[in-house]
Amino acid sequence: MLDWLLPVLISAALALALAGAFKRASLWRAGQPESVNLLAGLMAMPRRYLVDLHHVVERDKYMSNTHVATAGGFVLSMLLIILVHLFGLESRWLAWALLASSVLMFTGAVFVFKRRLNPPSRLSKGPWMRLPKSLLMFSVSFFILTLPAAGILPDAFGGWVLALVLLVGVAWGLSELVFGMTWGGPMKHAFAGALHLAFHRRPERFNGGRSTGLKPVDLQARVLGVEKPTDFKWNQLLGFDACVQCGKCEAVCPAYAAGQPLNPKKLIQDMVIGLAGGTDAKFAGSPYPGVELGHAVGGPGQTITEGLVNSDTLWSCTTCRACVEECPMMIEHVDAIVDMRRFLTMEKGNTPNKGAEILENLIATDNPNGFDPAGRMNWAADQNLPLMADVKQAEVLFWVSDGAFDMRSQRILRAFVKVLKAAGVDFAVLGDEERDSGDVARRLGDDATFQSLAKRNIAVLSKYRFKRIVTTDPHAFHVLKNEYGDFYPNGKGGDYEVLHHTTFINELVQQGRLQLDAFKGGTVTYHDPCYLGRYNGEYDSPRDLLKALGIELAEMERSGFRSRCCGGGGGAPITDIPGERRIADMRMEDARAVGAELVAVGCQQCTAMLEGVVEPRPVIKDIVELVSEALIERAPAPKAARVAEVMS
Repeated sequence: MLDWLLPVLISAALALALAGAFKRASLWRAGQPESVNLLAGLMAMPRRYLVDLHHVVERDKYMSNTHVATAGGFVLSMLLIILVHLFGLESRWLAWALLASSVLMFTGAVFVFKRRLNPPSRLSKGPWMRLPKSLLMFSVSFFILTLPAAGILPDAFGGWVLALVLLVGVAWGLSELVFGMTWGGPMKHAFAGALHLAFHRRPERFNGGRSTGLKPVDLQARVLGVEKPTDFKWNQLLGFDACVQCGKCEAVCPAYAAGQPLNPKKLIQDMVIGLAGGTDAKFAGSPYPGVELGHAVGGPGQTITEGLVNSDTLWSCTTCRACVEECPMMIEHVDAIVDMRRFLTMEKGNTPNKGAEILENLIATDNPNGFDPAGRMNWAADQNLPLMADVKQAEVLFWVSDGAFDMRSQRILRAFVKVLKAAGVDFAVLGDEERDSGDVARRLGDDATFQSLAKRNIAVLSKYRFKRIVTTDPHAFHVLKNEYGDFYPNGKGGDYEVLHHTTFINELVQQGRLQLDAFKGGTVTYHDPCYLGRYNGEYDSPRDLLKALGIELAEMERSGFRSRCCGGGGGAPITDIPGERRIADMRMEDARAVGAELVAVGCQQCTAMLEGVVEPRPVIKDIVELVSEALIERAPAPKAARVAEVMS
C-alpha cells in the first residue's frame, strides 16, 4: 500500500500547496504596484535568509540554534523526500542523508516543544501550540519510512498496523508543513517570509545596509496614504503575511508597555485580516491593552479605521522602530503606521488633540508652536553668530532647529556654540532663513507640509557653500540626512555631510582641538535617542565623548539598539493617547535601577520628556552641556611669546 499511497499523498500535498501559493499571491497582488527585480530578489533571497535574517535571530541563541536545526532539517528533508519517496530514486546515500536530515529536524522540534511547554506571554498560542507536535510527527514518520530504503529494515517491516500509523503521521505532517504553508496555519510565515526577503520594500537593509527614511507620498495620487488594505504596496501586504507571531515587537514596544492601545504584533495580524477578510476572534496572542478581541472586522476593500483598527492605535506609536529592530522577519511596522496616519491626516483631517493646531502652525509660521519666525535667533542675541547670508560659505552649517524657541533647549544650543568657538570651528547659521525640518509634520502623516518645508529648506541650502551640517536635534539630523535627498533634483541629496553634534564633537576631541577636564559628578548613565541610534546607527560617539570626560557609564538594561524610547517621537506628545502610565516614567525607572544620579542624553526632545518626570529623579543633561562645563580654557600666551610668534 505504501508503495503507491505515499507518492500520492506527497503529490497531493505539493499540488495543493502550489494552488494555495497562487491564491495567496493573488491577495498580495491586490495591493498597489511596486517595482522589484524578481530574478535578482530570488537570487539574493538565500543570502538574506542565511545572513541578514539570522543576524537578528541569533540574538537569541536558543532560538537561533533551534531554527537552524528545525528549518534546515525540514528544507533538506523535503527535498530528499521528493527524490526518495516521490520519484523513487534507489540510492542508499540519499536515504541515509534523509535519515540524517530527519534527525536534525527532530532535534530542533524537541527544542521547539520545550519552548512551548511554558511559553513567554509574547508568543501566540492557539494553533502555534500544535506546531511542535506536527514537526515531531513529520520527522519521525519519514525517518521510519526511510529505514528500509537505507537497508536498515526489511521492506515489509511492521506490517499493516505500522503502515497505517505512519500514513496518519505523514498525512498530519504534510497537511501542516506543506499544505498549510500556503493555505494558512503556523507555517504560513515560511512561504511568505521567503518571498518577503526576496521582494522586500527596503532592499537597502540587506548586506549590512541601513534604510530608515520614510518614502514620499505622491501628492497627485487618487488617495493620499492608506485607507484600505489594497492601498498598501503589494510587497507590504506580503510582508504582513510573513509575521511569525513571535511577539518580539510586542515585548519592546514602549506604547504597549505603557498600556496604550497598541500592540505591533496584533497590528500586523490585523493587516493580515484586512488583506484576506475576516475578524480577529481567533487571534491567539495579546490584544491591544484595554481592547477586547473579537470585534475587529475587515476586508481588502474596507476602510481600515472603520472596524478593523481604531485610530488611537495608530496615534499611540512613537515611531521609535524598536519593533522593526527586533523583528526576525524584518517587517516594517512603522512604515505601515505612518501610511495609515497619512490618510487620516491628509484625507480626513483627523489628527487628535493638538495635532491639527501644530500642523496649522507649521504652515503659517514654519514652526510647530506658532512663534514669530523672526524670533528664531533671539536666543543668540549676545552670541555674535555668523550668518550664512553674510559669509556665503563656511566649513560647518549649524542647523539650530526648533530648540531655538524653547528656553531649556536654548541652553543646549548655547553650550554647543561655546564648544564650536573653543575648537575654532569655521561655522555659520541660517538665522531666520531656517525653517522647521518637517519631521513632526511627516510623522503626523502630513507629507504635503513636510514636502513643502523640505523643498523650501533645500532652496535655502542650495544658495550657500559648506561641507557639513551639524545639529543637536536627532530628528532634524535624520530628515536632513535620510529624507531630504528625495527632493533634490538628482534624488540623492546635496553635496554635504550631515552629522549629529556628538559625532562632530567627538571628532574635535580626537583631533585634540578641545581640552577637557574630568567629570567630577556621581554615577552617569546614557539614554540612546531613537532617531540617533536605531534610525542612524550612532551608538559609539556619545559613549566615546563621555569616556573622554572620564565617565564610566552605568548602562541601563535597555540600551544601545534596545534602548527604551523616551516617548517623545512620532508626535506622540502631541496626539497624547492615554495609557496606564507614561513612557518617560518607565525610562526614568530604568535609570534609577542602575543608581544613576545623572542621565546624559543627545536629544532636545529626550531632554524635555525626561525632565518632565516628577522629582526626585536623576539630573538630565545633554552631552554637549557636560563637554561645555568641562572645557579647559587655554591660557593666553605671554606677550613676548605672542610677539615672537607674530614675527616668525
